[in-house]
Amino acid sequence: MKLGAVTYNVLKDWDVETIIKNLEAAGFEGVELRTGHKHGVEITLPADEREKVRKRFERSKIRLVSFGSTCEFHSPDPAVRRKNVEDGKRFIELAHDTGAWGVKVRPNGLPKEVPVETTVKNIGECLRELGEYGAGRGVEVWMEVHGSATSNPRVCADIMKVARHEQVGLCWNSNPGDIVNGSVRQSFQLLRPWLKSAHINELSRPAYPWRELFTLMRESKYDRYTLCECPESKEPERFLTYYKALWTELTRPCA
Repeated sequence: MKLGAVTYNVLKDWDVETIIKNLEAAGFEGVELRTGHKHGVEITLPADEREKVRKRFERSKIRLVSFGSTCEFHSPDPAVRRKNVEDGKRFIELAHDTGAWGVKVRPNGLPKEVPVETTVKNIGECLRELGEYGAGRGVEVWMEVHGSATSNPRVCADIMKVARHEQVGLCWNSNPGDIVNGSVRQSFQLLRPWLKSAHINELSRPAYPWRELFTLMRESKYDRYTLCECPESKEPERFLTYYKALWTELTRPCA
């Protein structure tokens, strides 16, 4: 597996050139560009600027892994879901044009006014539509394990069963709810069939079993990116070098 970073939030004030320079210096290998940050690579970007972004990443040691959209599909209102699906398609086009691997989307809750099964169906069907759109453009769709209720691993598994599309998968989010009796094994094994990306956060947080997670990833032959998603730092370059060192130690096979 490889180490990358989400621009949320350590990198949020850097442009593309600074992101590449600083990630290369710290030994990172990829980046997820979260919408709304200084990098400015958004769905409004014209074609010639998209080409410049693609070529710049191709010349670097940093892979443009994904775009972190805020598209979400849990609303009971069909018009709201449709707007988010259309926005998701625009992000898929952006990913295709810039050479990114995937687009991160999310659910953000289970509305109390409708049955859980209905919301799961709504989210899954939206994801399937985006998966079909992405399939023709070589772009995957990664649903973040996100939200107060929808971060439940069983809910996420149910959504994936509705989506049923090879271009659609999950982005592990390193949530406290992953842990059952001090272990993430149960949650990981449940979601591993759909795991296509991973957000990791404060590796110094002792409550989360990081070494177990990375061991499970290694044993299951997960060979994609683990993306640092941490609060901003007053010394971001310094933070990244320490983060890389700790990640390297935690991912090292035990003797």
